[in-house]
Amino acid sequence: MTTTERPRHLRRVEARGDWPRRQWPFTIPAVCQLMEDGLDIEPGITFLVGENGSGKSTIVEALAHGYSRHGALNRMADNVGPTGSREDSVLHRHLQLLTAPLASPHGFFLRAELMHSYLNQAASAEGAAREWQGQDLLARSHGESFVEVLRQRFVDVGVYFLDEPESALSFQSSLALVALLGVLASEGSQVVCATHSPVLCSVPGATILEIGEHGIRPSAWDELELVRHWRGFLDAPERYLKHLAD
Repeated sequence: MTTTERPRHLRRVEARGDWPRRQWPFTIPAVCQLMEDGLDIEPGITFLVGENGSGKSTIVEALAHGYSRHGALNRMADNVGPTGSREDSVLHRHLQLLTAPLASPHGFFLRAELMHSYLNQAASAEGAAREWQGQDLLARSHGESFVEVLRQRFVDVGVYFLDEPESALSFQSSLALVALLGVLASEGSQVVCATHSPVLCSVPGATILEIGEHGIRPSAWDELELVRHWRGFLDAPERYLKHLAD
């Protein structure tokens, strides 16, 4: 499947009516740009990369709120993912998501900060052992359970939203997620992911949007500030550590 043939279930995000320009999170440059200009969502994988407070997680949360995900083909499987948080912004109330006429209703919102409560809920639900193919999610490490959720919930063609999934993953598990994201894209899914990980955003063919005081701008992987900093640290960590000590 070529890039031009890959479906765009979620095509574009735009502001809905007036919005409170002086209220957070609309004062964040990236969010303000999103409201003023809208944002096209490309086929395949889209990464939002930026510092803490840049607005990347806020944007992903709002898109996940706005996209109707109706669960998996397996009627017993909760494919919607962890529910909202009281800390979520009001951004989703001011956005409209433009979708394709036959956009897939399938998908999952994976947010690292709520995965522990989600795993507890999933493990205690009726028929949990059957739903998770005999896996006891709570008997495994947090990272192992996290990967199991990825393997069993990222199955149907649809739209998937991830908020900093690397927080629970080792280097090897991060590579496994890179491979899974590549498969999802090749099968016709879209993924929008907020990340700090140079490993994750190395997925071939992914769209990378760098988020910061400049707003939102496309970037190549090797031009990301994130990648430059990691390379510099790994090449000569003593330079960074000396600066911190000073």
